[in-house]
Amino acid sequence: MDKAKSALALVGRVINEAVSFIVFSVLDLVDFLLCFLYRVADFFIEAEWKPCYCSSSKEAITSSGKILVSEQGESKIVCLSSTKLQLEEISDTLYTRPSLLSEVSKLTMKETKKGTVRSTFTVNSTIVEMLQGKIGGQQCHPIPRWSDCDCKFCTSWTSNSKETLYVRTEGPKDYKAQEDVLFIHGFISSSAFWTETLFPNFSSAAKSSFRLFAIDLLGFGRSPKPTDSMYTLREHLEMIERSVLEPNKVKSFHIVAHSLGCILALALAVKYPLSIKSLTLLAPPYYPIPKGEQATQYVMRRVAPRRVWPVIAFGASIACWYEHISRTICLLICKNHRIVEFLTKLVTRNRIRTFLYEGFFCHTHNAAWHTLHNIICGTAGKMDKYLDVVRDHLKCDVNVFHGKDDELIPVECSYNVQSKIPRARVMVIEKKDHITIVVGRQKAFARELEKIWRNSSKSG
Repeated sequence: MDKAKSALALVGRVINEAVSFIVFSVLDLVDFLLCFLYRVADFFIEAEWKPCYCSSSKEAITSSGKILVSEQGESKIVCLSSTKLQLEEISDTLYTRPSLLSEVSKLTMKETKKGTVRSTFTVNSTIVEMLQGKIGGQQCHPIPRWSDCDCKFCTSWTSNSKETLYVRTEGPKDYKAQEDVLFIHGFISSSAFWTETLFPNFSSAAKSSFRLFAIDLLGFGRSPKPTDSMYTLREHLEMIERSVLEPNKVKSFHIVAHSLGCILALALAVKYPLSIKSLTLLAPPYYPIPKGEQATQYVMRRVAPRRVWPVIAFGASIACWYEHISRTICLLICKNHRIVEFLTKLVTRNRIRTFLYEGFFCHTHNAAWHTLHNIICGTAGKMDKYLDVVRDHLKCDVNVFHGKDDELIPVECSYNVQSKIPRARVMVIEKKDHITIVVGRQKAFARELEKIWRNSSKSG
């Protein structure tokens, strides 16, 4: 019987390898063709008039090179000719083209005329600052790409002149809390992963003792999704500091992080070693790098193995290796997420929890692509150093949770963390996967977290 099972498993692996080779060879070609099509589409579509989102007034640049500014109820136009700037009265409906905005922000511009004659002019610095939103408290936000969703929910961040993350806060106000807790979600998720599961299940004692901060990471949920960001580790950390730690005067805090969020949690722990009370990591994506291997490429192959089975590995492979195919998926699903959500609810009869839609659908391809490569893959070479610092220089408790049936991040990743930090406590939850490690057992997990925080406070 055992030999028969082994033979069947071997046949299954061979079939999986063969089918995967064929499928991904085709996808290589498809992605190449889509690359060409998107270049053409971006060139022509981005040249059209598009709305620009500004926090206090509307601004615009037309395709004819006219920059429109609304100031104190008066609309003016700056006409870019080859030799001078002109101001005129115009209507109050304004539009913009971001590609031209970056050109205008330069103080010196040159325009080639017919023949070999060139004319040069300098844009007044006051006008440049006004266009960039530095005067009158204005803040102009670049518009999404044409393939991104521009619905009210996905662009709600444009009404925030401070450009900070969306933060859901619960607990005592006026800094009366004993301690603070920061929740960091994973890849293609949002703060709802915590606020719809754990927050309602915390005891009244916990809510009166701890301030709970759940954030939407940069590029996800209701947080800013800048088109010019590379979504690097530094950008993510700076936004967390600017949105949570600094305005709320957080001095010491616990961190609860899931998947990709574990990397950010470790980076914060290294940056604030004296402030961390406890680290709770769920499914941390830590892969020790063998000698001679390039860290980024190794982790990409582990996270996205280019296999058609299991399905979650196939999805990760598409997201990680195929930029233009994944952009097409975002175009079809994320841009039309309201229709997709309605159809999904209709088919599943609401069996899938609706808050999961928010994280999965409400992001841009630019944010997902760069975050995946710059955080999960790009920090692969830093993880060993982060864990060494936590082991040697931090005294906080480290608790690691992992679902035994997790097919995206294998359980061995949590044991790898324990091998680097011997005091880390690893708990493998039976019959739970990457999502159900929290969703479906939120009451039990809420009690576990409260126990961790109490013990950490006593030991601290």
